[in-house]
Amino acid sequence: MAYQKVVISGIDTSKLEVLKESEKMQLLREYQDTGSKLARDRLIQGNLRLVLSVIQRFSGRGEDMDDLFQIGVIGLMKAIENFDLTKEVRFSTYCVPMISGELRRYLRDYHTVKVSRSLRDLAYKAMQAKEQLTLAYGREPNVEDIAQRIGEERADVVMALESVSDPVSLFEPLYSDSGDTLYLIDQISDPNTDESWLHEMTIREAIRKLSPREQSILNRRFLQGKTQMEVASEIGISQAQVSRLEKGAIAKIKAEI
Repeated sequence: MAYQKVVISGIDTSKLEVLKESEKMQLLREYQDTGSKLARDRLIQGNLRLVLSVIQRFSGRGEDMDDLFQIGVIGLMKAIENFDLTKEVRFSTYCVPMISGELRRYLRDYHTVKVSRSLRDLAYKAMQAKEQLTLAYGREPNVEDIAQRIGEERADVVMALESVSDPVSLFEPLYSDSGDTLYLIDQISDPNTDESWLHEMTIREAIRKLSPREQSILNRRFLQGKTQMEVASEIGISQAQVSRLEKGAIAKIKAEI
């Protein structure tokens, strides 16, 4: 099979070696048993195509592909160092989340999204209004109440509050080993492998074990993209209760996985 020539970080990717799984296992054993630099270098070279495929998921964000490729290689090297040969896991199955995790850490640590001053000020006004209305009503107010109180559009209030809240998403960490984190999205992001659909089945089974209320909250939060305050208003409980139920449901899914 002929590969299109793509030069990245000075490497002609069309000429990269592609190792079979049995070859990877043999080289991993050799490296772990003897510390062979040659075996390690062949492992790196033989998995650069895997790095290239992973960084495609992060393209289109204005990032320099050479930089992403180099960060991905760091994730690959960590996978080589930490892979456990005693476990029946394909190296690529273990390697992809490690590479993805390294890329996400890089993007998170060096490319933090900046919230504008006006948006922060609006969020501050909204939070003050929320406290005042909670005291007045004896319950947590909904977004409409807050928007009317401060004379702002509902959509603007939602955006402001979300901009200063801690994000919870499919990038929620599921498992951490030796400082390398596995994220929920890593388990379901590639539908073209046997491992991926098996992981997805595991997640679906874990979700089915949740209570109807927990399932409803996760559906509204992550599939419909609603805020905790909107969910609270719809199902008639406080935002704090939504937050506790959401975190509890995610914890149960983690435990199942």
